[in-house]
Amino acid sequence: MLGFSFFIGYRYWRARKTNGFASFITIFSVMGIFLGVAALIVVSSVMNGLEGQLKQRILGAVPQLVVHSQQNLNNWAKDSQSLSHIQGIKGAVPTVGTQAMVQSPANIAAVQVYGVMPEQSDMFSMVAKHSYPGAFDTLTSGKYNVLIGSELARRLEVKVGDRIRLLSGDGVVYSPIGPVPSQRKFTVSGIFEMGSQVDAGLAYINYQDAQRLMRQKVGEVHELRLYLDDPFMASTLAPQVKAFFAEQGVKVTTDDWRESYGHLFAAVKMEKNMMSLMLSLIVAVAAFNIVSALVMMVVDKTSDIAVLKTQGVTTPAVMLIFIIQGSFNAIIGLILGIGAGVLTAFNLNGILSTLGVSILGVGQNLPVSVSINQLLWIIGGTLLMTLLATIYPALAAAKVQPAVVLRYE
Repeated sequence: MLGFSFFIGYRYWRARKTNGFASFITIFSVMGIFLGVAALIVVSSVMNGLEGQLKQRILGAVPQLVVHSQQNLNNWAKDSQSLSHIQGIKGAVPTVGTQAMVQSPANIAAVQVYGVMPEQSDMFSMVAKHSYPGAFDTLTSGKYNVLIGSELARRLEVKVGDRIRLLSGDGVVYSPIGPVPSQRKFTVSGIFEMGSQVDAGLAYINYQDAQRLMRQKVGEVHELRLYLDDPFMASTLAPQVKAFFAEQGVKVTTDDWRESYGHLFAAVKMEKNMMSLMLSLIVAVAAFNIVSALVMMVVDKTSDIAVLKTQGVTTPAVMLIFIIQGSFNAIIGLILGIGAGVLTAFNLNGILSTLGVSILGVGQNLPVSVSINQLLWIIGGTLLMTLLATIYPALAAAKVQPAVVLRYE
């Protein structure tokens, strides 16, 4: 019976031009699905690319997951090796951070200072990959060198070799004239460029130099910075990290990047969802057009349906005829939309360049990342909407009463 329904549905689909207006509505619905799916793929790919670049350029520079402990984590090297066996964690290195003011002869700015062990962080840090080779190696203990972002260097009007002053709120001492912040002069030994807002607000110094600046006991480790395969997994991995240290009798607390940059990525995610919703409405409108075209087809084929029923065709088989007919329109629009959307997404920057359109500025391309999972969601969602759109016309065809329709034939 399925083969019979498929054959009749295909014949009806090919013969749709017998009703000119129904044919127009059908073509309109196919074009709607085609444009909706293509636009959804292109926009989703661009938003994925934007999110991926933000993840790399911002979360690659700031701590993704930090472990805090009141106890001295003197076995941090062994802990790092053990933590790296947890799926999703690349490694762990000691860290210390402080909010500070940085002063040059030309200007002053607020900055977040991180103390790092260069020989350890160089393996994982994205900052090391976005500065000249060996920049992290200049952060030698006792040399008081500092690595700053390109935008911060521009604001302070400094270059490699210049000296700047760091003033930390941690390690304040009280004198007869009031609280005096801890301060020390540092030499700019390197400049990194992540291509994001962190270039204006981050600085890296040696771990022990940071402890001296903050007036902490040099050599002790109370914080570990964890590098993750996917920063978005920080909240999932935090309980596993706590459980790992709990087994060793060490009580720890954790914080992650969401405290500082969670609002930014939440806004990007909301914008991506809203854009997907709006473009999905194009597909929904096209699905409603399929309803209109099939209803007109049912009206046009009422006599044929009645004859088929008198010859023993069952009600489910009649419904299946029109479901198949409507599905042909959806599948054609979907295939065309996927092809056009994927091709446009992969060649978007070339197309914009040919048209002379510049969105991000000279020399910058739109980030594009096509997600297979999103493609599957788009395909599944489109097929589901169009399938639901064929239900009402199919039910209308199933309700045809042969005796009433053929009474005067």
